Amino acid sequence: MARPVVAVVGRPNVGKSTLFNKLIGQRLSIVKDTPGVTRDRIFSPCEWSGRHFMLADTGGIEPHSDDLLLKQMRQQANLAIEQAEVIVLVTDIQSGVTAADEDIAVMLKKSGKPVVLCVNKCDAPGAMPAEFYEFYNLGLGDPIAVSSVHGTGTGDLLDAVLQYLPEQTEEEEPTDIIRVAVIGKPNAGKSSLINRIAGEERSIVSDMAGTTRDAIDTEIHNDFGDFVFIDTAGLRRKSRVDDAIEKYSVLRAQMAIERADVCVIMIDGAEGFTEQDSKVAGLAHEQGKACIIAVNKWDAVEKDTHTMDTMRKKLMNDFSFMPYAPFIFLSAKTGQRVDRLFELIKYVAQQNSMRISTGMLNDVLAEATTRVQPPTDKGKRLRIYYMTQPSTNPPTFVCFVNRADLFHFSYQRYLENQLRETFGLEGTPIRFIIREKGENPSR
Repeated sequence: MARPVVAVVGRPNVGKSTLFNKLIGQRLSIVKDTPGVTRDRIFSPCEWSGRHFMLADTGGIEPHSDDLLLKQMRQQANLAIEQAEVIVLVTDIQSGVTAADEDIAVMLKKSGKPVVLCVNKCDAPGAMPAEFYEFYNLGLGDPIAVSSVHGTGTGDLLDAVLQYLPEQTEEEEPTDIIRVAVIGKPNAGKSSLINRIAGEERSIVSDMAGTTRDAIDTEIHNDFGDFVFIDTAGLRRKSRVDDAIEKYSVLRAQMAIERADVCVIMIDGAEGFTEQDSKVAGLAHEQGKACIIAVNKWDAVEKDTHTMDTMRKKLMNDFSFMPYAPFIFLSAKTGQRVDRLFELIKYVAQQNSMRISTGMLNDVLAEATTRVQPPTDKGKRLRIYYMTQPSTNPPTFVCFVNRADLFHFSYQRYLENQLRETFGLEGTPIRFIIREKGENPSR
């Protein structure tokens, strides 16, 4: 289910990234007293009072923009406003109300989006200084005093944000709808595939990389089921993400992955595997999404009887970090094997949501540990007491052991292979959580 987006905007060096890190509870965004340090997209899930949303740090102004700083700031802010449900405008009490603050405030009011005004760096305890009340002049309602360094006032800020978020419901859409993010490097044929599936020019198609800027949702209802396809902008190498629009294209692609059930990773069959394909796939793998590797433009590849097998073996080596992902060779242009893609999407979505009983898991565990003994260290052997599955999407298994440090990665991989051999779990990553349990709890 898509989470609403809350964007943190403001002029440079007002403490946006520090506030962002404080709200999400980790140091994800780089913080430095230099304008423009936040260059790449930064976003993270955030939770407050049981409500979940995505928090986006919009970044600062590019350090190489010379006298075009304000123009680029407006461009970034406009893109953030477009995507977000709620805007948090961060200002700095030490600087007071500046012309840039006023300019941004006017832009936000024109957007019609709800705005929460944050006055940052209110670090001193006690009554607010007279400068605090100047921020009422921005016309954005009551300002909220915050110290992003100490965390004071952040609760009030989040309470104000929640007032504007849509009500959180558990059943906004039928659970049998599969959300599919089509991801890949620029010009791999993502929009062409969406258009082929939808039967119309839903997305702009061009040989110029970067044509698609936004993540676009397309509902598909056919004999295979109900789907929502999310076309995303191609993900480029960081060195090529040179302007604000490209930065937000990456942000939107990341967010599309976050709200998808299945990721179709598009590979240009004519060009073959690239390092960027690996990075794109890694994003989906890290988020635990069901994945399919779709080799597009297969009609343009010169083939003989061994071409597909040869490329499959090469790609299996290239994507060795996600050996569970099935391959499909298709053509968005001609429609070759597009029907087969729907079958694969349904299949890997089911695998990603598979739940296995504790009894069956421990039967497999007993057989696996008998066949290959757990590792030892200095005469102490790893003991796995039992295994259970607390969650799905991706399938996650908790192993209770005597010593977590003995549960080497190689043995985890062995158990993963045994689970896949028994239950399938094709197209989905598997997560292990290791918990120590004393051999003699009574002691």
